[in-house]
Amino acid sequence: METVFGIDATLLSRIQFAFTISFHIIFPAFSIGLSAFIATLEILWMWTGRPHLHLLARFWTKIFAVSFAMGVVSGIVMEYQIGTNWSRFSQVTGNTLGPLFAYEVLTAFFLEASFLGIMLFGWNRFPPWLHTMASVLVALGTALSGFWILAANSWMQTPAGFAIENGITYPVSWFEVIFNPSFPYRFTHMMIATYLTTSLVVAATGARYLLDGRFREEAMTMLRMGLGMLAIMGPLQAVVGDLHGLNTLKHQPAKIAAIEAHWEDKGPMDLVLFAWPDREQERNHAEIAIPRLGSLILTHDWNGRVKGLKEYPREDRPPVAPVFFSFRLMVGLGILMIAIGWIGWWLLWRKRISDARWFLRPLAKAWPVGFVALLAGWMVTEIGRQPWIAYGVLRTADAVSPVAASQVLVSLALFVVVYFVVFSIGIWYVHRMILKGPTGVPGPETLPNRPLAGGQPDRKEAVPA
Repeated sequence: METVFGIDATLLSRIQFAFTISFHIIFPAFSIGLSAFIATLEILWMWTGRPHLHLLARFWTKIFAVSFAMGVVSGIVMEYQIGTNWSRFSQVTGNTLGPLFAYEVLTAFFLEASFLGIMLFGWNRFPPWLHTMASVLVALGTALSGFWILAANSWMQTPAGFAIENGITYPVSWFEVIFNPSFPYRFTHMMIATYLTTSLVVAATGARYLLDGRFREEAMTMLRMGLGMLAIMGPLQAVVGDLHGLNTLKHQPAKIAAIEAHWEDKGPMDLVLFAWPDREQERNHAEIAIPRLGSLILTHDWNGRVKGLKEYPREDRPPVAPVFFSFRLMVGLGILMIAIGWIGWWLLWRKRISDARWFLRPLAKAWPVGFVALLAGWMVTEIGRQPWIAYGVLRTADAVSPVAASQVLVSLALFVVVYFVVFSIGIWYVHRMILKGPTGVPGPETLPNRPLAGGQPDRKEAVPA
C-alpha cells in the first residue's frame, strides 16, 4: 500500500474528513442556537413592543446569514468527500443512511429555504407576525436538520433496524434505524450543546458592549438571556451527559474504557482525573485518581465493575490518548460554562453586573469556549468509535476508496489553504459586524398593534434607525 511520509491513504482520508467536519460543525451548531435566539427575540418583541428587541433580532440575523452560508458551503464539501474518499462506506451503508440525508433535505433544508428569504429580507415587506413566524420556522428547520444528521451519525455508533445481504446493509425497520439506541441521548446532548455555545457567544458580546459603555439596554438583554441559558441548560447538560455515558457503556464499552484510560478490571474502578496513557505498555503514567468514584459514576454502584481495555483485542481498541484528553477538556469547559452562568446570574440578581468588571472582562473573551467544548465532544465520539466506521458492521480500513495516498495528501493541502482563507474572511466579517454593534439598522414602519405584556396599549411609532 502506498504511503506518504509513512501515512497511508486511510489515515490521510480520516485526517481530511476530520479537518473539514471540524470546520463545518461550528457553523451549523451556531446556526441552530442562533436561529432559536432570534426567534425568541422576535416573539418577545411581538409580545412587549420594545424596540431594542427588534434591533437585536435584526443585528443577530445578519450574523446568522453569514454563519448559515458558511455551514452550507462546508457541508457540500463533506458530502462529496463521502463519495471520493469513502466509496466503500457509501456502498455498504448507502441503502440505510442515504434516505436519512434525503429526509434532511426534504424536510429541514426545504423548510429553511422556504422561509429564509422572508427572515433575511422581509423586515419591511411583511407584517411583523409573518416575519416572526418565518423566523420560528427557520429555527425549526435548523433543529430538524440536526435531528436527521444525528440520526444518521447515531446509527453509525449503534446500528439497528437493518439486515446484511452480500455485505450490504438493508433497512428492515425505519423506526429502529432512526431511533437507534444512542439517538435520543446524542440528539439531546448535541442540541443542548448548540444552545450553550450560542448563549456564551451572546453573553460575551453583551459583556463586550457593557465594558465599552455602548448599547447598554441591548447588552443587558444579551447578558440576561445568555447567562440565564447557561445557568439552566448547563446543569441539564451534565445530567444528559451522564445518561449518554451510561448508554455508551452499554453499547460501546471499549469507548468508555478509552475515555477513562481503564486498562484492567481489578475491582471497583477509580475515576482518573489526570494521567498520561501509554498504549504500548497498557498503563497510565503520572496518574491522579479518586478510588471507586469511576464505578459510582458509571454503574451507580460503589462496588461496580467495568471491563478494561486489556479485555479487548488490540485491533478493536480505540486510540486512548486523544479520547481521554478530549473528554476531560469537554467536561472541564462544561463546568466552566456552568460556573459562568451561575456567577453571572447571581450578579444580575444582585444588580451588580455593571460594576463587576472582574467578571465581564474574562466573559467578553470567553466566546470560543463553547466551540472548543463542542469539538472536543465530537472528537470523543468519533475517535472513540474507531476502528469502526459503522460500529460492529464496517471497519474504517475497509470503508476507504481505492485512492492513492499522494492524491489524498494533495487534496488535503488544498482544503487547508482554501478553508483558512475563505473561513478566516468569514469570521473576520462576523467580528466586524459585532464590533459595529446593533446600530444603523432601519426599523419597521410600525410596531405590532397589540397590547403590551404589562397591559399598556402598544404604540404605533417609528423605530429610530
